[in-house]
Amino acid sequence: MLSKILIIDKRKELPAKYKKNIEDADTSVTISNNLKDALYDIQELEPDMIIVSDSIDEPLDKFCEKIRSLTYNIRPVIIALSKSADSGDRILVLDSGADDFLSEPVNIEEFKTRIHAHLRRDIELNLDTKTLLPNRKIVEKMLKRILHTQNSQAALLVGVENLENYKSVYSDIAADKLIQTFVAITKSSLEPDDFLGQLNETNFVIITNPYRAEKLAAFLTFAFDTVAPKFYSEQDARRGYMLMKSDRQAGMRANFVSVMVGGMLGNYKHLNSVDALIERLYSIKKIAKVPSGSNYVIDRMKLTGENIKNQDSILNHIFIKEPDDALALLLRTTLELQGYDVEDSINTEDPVQPAILIVDSGDNLEELEFCRKLKSNPNFANSKIIVTTSVHDKAAVLDAGVDLYLPKPYEITDLIQWIEYFMKNII
Repeated sequence: MLSKILIIDKRKELPAKYKKNIEDADTSVTISNNLKDALYDIQELEPDMIIVSDSIDEPLDKFCEKIRSLTYNIRPVIIALSKSADSGDRILVLDSGADDFLSEPVNIEEFKTRIHAHLRRDIELNLDTKTLLPNRKIVEKMLKRILHTQNSQAALLVGVENLENYKSVYSDIAADKLIQTFVAITKSSLEPDDFLGQLNETNFVIITNPYRAEKLAAFLTFAFDTVAPKFYSEQDARRGYMLMKSDRQAGMRANFVSVMVGGMLGNYKHLNSVDALIERLYSIKKIAKVPSGSNYVIDRMKLTGENIKNQDSILNHIFIKEPDDALALLLRTTLELQGYDVEDSINTEDPVQPAILIVDSGDNLEELEFCRKLKSNPNFANSKIIVTTSVHDKAAVLDAGVDLYLPKPYEITDLIQWIEYFMKNII
């Protein structure tokens, strides 16, 4: 991980000497020779450490107070340099917000050791407790730097999908081990100058060279799918999906855990904030989402929305195939009262399909073949299929690829709850 240090010093030779001694592959140093540039760099670069000399045109203690007020949300380490060795000056500056005080001339080896000790402690305070990766605060700081410098680094958002379902079946401890395995795979594929951080429990950010970003994404998806079968029971591995076991989710088929990667190869000029960049990465990652297996999408071209339906309207559509006319009318009326658009026919050639399909299996489960065809159709990659049936053969229904087995008779309120659940988990 690259740490950023800002040196604020009016002098020419000494700050250049300090930079030469502390800058390395993991640490970048910027020098500001006047207060105007310094205040700009503090806001834009969000440095991890600020080294400020008493050569500036402002009392050192007052300037430390100003830095603290400007950086209350990013909290950099502040090191004060002064020609004074007076204990009163030292106490005043430390009370004003500095984390350390060094009297010049400094012993350069001690100086380097103190700097690296402060940086190490700052990093350790911002590590995720389970993965020991830099947390969201550090990730956002790194993303802000690539936006500020407009360099050509690639940003990848890597998501571990379906982890909550995995937890429900195999426990939190098993889920933690799966994530730790994923992190180990990812670390093994990175170069020394790459950055890996964690946005939340299931989403990670990699900053890397754009020339190797796509190869890295391809490796991560392949490597994860290669080791993932080891995390399932023999029965689930043979079946090809997880069978939810809780009372609420009994009869629900859940896809295996997979890795989805969305990336940008530079070209951040149209993004005006870190939040906008993260939102863009999430949008790209969603395009990669498929029913099962891992996948990646890299943004290298301009995508247009011509002839594409509005996403909100897509998520509002439900298809019903129910031979009982009275029940079909009841379902349509109830769902329309809930604000959904209900359809009773579909064109399988249309690239955009309803979010949820509710299909009666038929007296002899003959409609399961219809479900199999839908699941094999890429146009239905993100649709969820609920099969309602009076033939209570859970295995046969779920093996057809459907997402939920709902035996008849059922409560309409239960169906509504399942619809709401799936709507929240569709792309």
